[in-house]
Amino acid sequence: MADDIPRGPGRPRAQGHDERIVDAAVELLERGEEITVSRVVERSGVSRAAIYRRWPSMTDLVATALDRGRAPHTIPLEGDLLQNVLDAYTVSSAGMSSSATRETYSEERFRLRMRLAMTDRKLAQAYWRSHVSRRRGGMVAVLRAGIERGVLRPDIDVDACIDLVNGVFYYQFVVRGVTLDDPEALARCREGIRVAWRGMAVGAA
Repeated sequence: MADDIPRGPGRPRAQGHDERIVDAAVELLERGEEITVSRVVERSGVSRAAIYRRWPSMTDLVATALDRGRAPHTIPLEGDLLQNVLDAYTVSSAGMSSSATRETYSEERFRLRMRLAMTDRKLAQAYWRSHVSRRRGGMVAVLRAGIERGVLRPDIDVDACIDLVNGVFYYQFVVRGVTLDDPEALARCREGIRVAWRGMAVGAA
C-alpha cells in the first residue's frame, strides 16, 4: 500500500475523525482507487497529522476499511455448545449470510478483501493482527468451555481447531465459488463443523 507512515506523538483524537477517515478509505476501495494519505485527506477533510495519530500505515487503514461492518461472533456458553456454534456460524453464515448483515458487510467487500490479501502479505498480516484475531474470541471461549466441561479433549490445539472450522466456509467462497445463500453450501458447512467437533470430542481417536 502507498504512503506507509509512522505513528508519532500529537494531540488527543478529535471526535468523529476516525469515522470520516474510514469512510473515505471505504469510498476509495469501492471505487477501485489506491488509498494514499493525500486522497484520504482530500475526501475526509481530516488532516495528515490526525491520520498519522490513528494508523501507523496506510496498510493498517486499508485493513480497517475492509473490516467495516464486521462484528465478532456472539456464541452463548450455556446449553449445547455444538448447537451454539452451528447457530452462530450458519445462521449468520460467518457474518455474511443474513440480510441484515449483508447491508453492512457485503459479499463484494469480502471478495475484495480476499483479492487484496492474496496479493499483499503485509495487508493480510495487518488484517489478521487488528481484526480477525479479535473475532476469534467467541470460538476460543466455546472451545475452552468444552474442555472445562469434559466434552472436548484437553489436548486440542484451539487455534488449529478454529482454523479448521473457518476453513470450511472460506473453501465455499474461494474454491467452489458459491455463497452461503446456497442451501447445499450451508449444509456442507454445518457438516464440516460437526466432523471437526467429533474430532475434538473426548474419546475421539
